[in-house]
Amino acid sequence: MFVSEKEVEIRYADTDQMGVVYHANYLIWMEMGRTQLIHDLGFNYVKLEEMGYVSPVIDLSIQYKKSMRYGQIAKVRTWVEQHDKLRTTYGYEILHEDGSVAASGTTVNILVKKDNFKPVPLRKVDPEWDSKYNEIARTKKEKTS
Repeated sequence: MFVSEKEVEIRYADTDQMGVVYHANYLIWMEMGRTQLIHDLGFNYVKLEEMGYVSPVIDLSIQYKKSMRYGQIAKVRTWVEQHDKLRTTYGYEILHEDGSVAASGTTVNILVKKDNFKPVPLRKVDPEWDSKYNEIARTKKEKTS
């Protein structure tokens, strides 16, 4: 399974009044991880946008396990959990420096035309990118005969 990693230095501004990382920052880190994964695979999300496509999140799930604090380094691990005709599910783990899990989650993204938000299969826009996602997806869709 292909897993991308991105380190994030936790800033004071990332914390809340309790001194722990504010919950919404984990979502930002997940986006950073997804961007890193795409880059590590040799693709460029900006080019998709230039071609008139965007990839909105249509579902998000996150489980918080162990708080993180200012001054720590978070490691964001990202992979393709599942990829089908219209949806890509990304998996995430956000780890402490000792490897313990701070949070885990998934996002489901689709590809749409920027001007009308009509869903478009990735294979029609970038067959190589689609093929790579199918190759590295952790969970393979069962094909029916």
